[in-house]
Amino acid sequence: MLNRRNFTTKLLSSSFIPALAIKDKGFLKGISEWITKNDPSESDEDFWNQIRLAYTASQQIVNLNNGGVSPSPKVVQDAVEHFNKLANDAPSYYMWRIMDQGREPLRENLAKFAGVDPEELAINRNATESLDTVILGMSLKKGDQVVLSKYDYPNMLHAWRQREIRDGIELKYVDIDLPLEDNDKVIEKYLDQFTSKTKVVHLTHVVNWNGQILPVRKIADEAKKRGIKVVVDGAHSFAILEFKIPELNCDYFGTSLHKWLSAPIGSGMLWIKKEEIKNIFPLIPNGEPFSENIRKFENLGTRSFMIEQGIGYALNFQNTIGNKRKEDRLRYLKDYWTKEAMSLPKIKMYTPLGKEYSCAIANVGFEEMEAGTIESTLFAKFKIHTSPTKWEKINGARVTPHVYTTTRDLDRLLDGLSYISKM
Repeated sequence: MLNRRNFTTKLLSSSFIPALAIKDKGFLKGISEWITKNDPSESDEDFWNQIRLAYTASQQIVNLNNGGVSPSPKVVQDAVEHFNKLANDAPSYYMWRIMDQGREPLRENLAKFAGVDPEELAINRNATESLDTVILGMSLKKGDQVVLSKYDYPNMLHAWRQREIRDGIELKYVDIDLPLEDNDKVIEKYLDQFTSKTKVVHLTHVVNWNGQILPVRKIADEAKKRGIKVVVDGAHSFAILEFKIPELNCDYFGTSLHKWLSAPIGSGMLWIKKEEIKNIFPLIPNGEPFSENIRKFENLGTRSFMIEQGIGYALNFQNTIGNKRKEDRLRYLKDYWTKEAMSLPKIKMYTPLGKEYSCAIANVGFEEMEAGTIESTLFAKFKIHTSPTKWEKINGARVTPHVYTTTRDLDRLLDGLSYISKM
């Protein structure tokens, strides 16, 4: 098995910038061969404890709010620090003439992982920037209708409401109560809102508040039959669920890479179908707003090249584990604690627990108790960090483990929930 020093030192050896590369010691190949030979399962705690060694996880608190932003493996932290030190030797030289050469290979590798053409993929800072680029850059006029849900992420709702005020478009909200283990019902709710004036449907692949997986592909198929454009928020599905972006049959897709990919904080990705690129104004203007070049959405000026290049190391880490193996592990961890928690008095689970309906994220509440009370008690008494969620009809603590989370961590969570159930 591996220790942290070997794991992080050898994984750091792979780089997208040949001029700056550290010679590969064969670690990625070695660990891939080891995984192939042993095929570790989602419940193989010996294997997943080794993955934990790759992270600098706090020994003081149990971090179960990885859905907000995930820590990076130490190899990614070391890469960012390495590039930061290099940049400060001569910033304009090393950033613009050296590190800038790493963007195209990174674009190609991200595109391969996402199953898309590199010429359709832009690298930016987060899902908000990606999706707001699309929302604010679309050509819509007064009376055009957009279908969305109040369970969509607030920053995207703000952008749509700004267009409502600015351009007079009409927003139509799907009347849906979550959790709901009935995809046909979800699809029906969206279709009920479609009219001849509907131009766009905004879909959240995995709902931030409770982890519900929506049947995006089936809704998208119905939208396309009606000539409706499809925007997908993939902030909580990318680098967890096993899919390629084209399989969703959408036109636009945005995600944050600092969540489930464990890339450096402040990294994201925008995908736009090739024929749609020319139709979207860039959020930050450039000289060719109608260009068909995806790079028009990267006109940020001086950016953090160090963070950008760190994405490549996170992608290497992800590919080493394997996306499907990661999805299985995170669903296993969610099942591990939720199945036990369901037997507690006054418990209220705001997440559908079936395999088809959730993966890593779950939200737990208690009858007649505020989300903030649950969150603060878990931290004060057990040093467990979660996210209090009171949104629409959800009123609980959101629990989001990651690949470095152990079953021991979740046993502590169960102790905390048991304590709360007796309050």
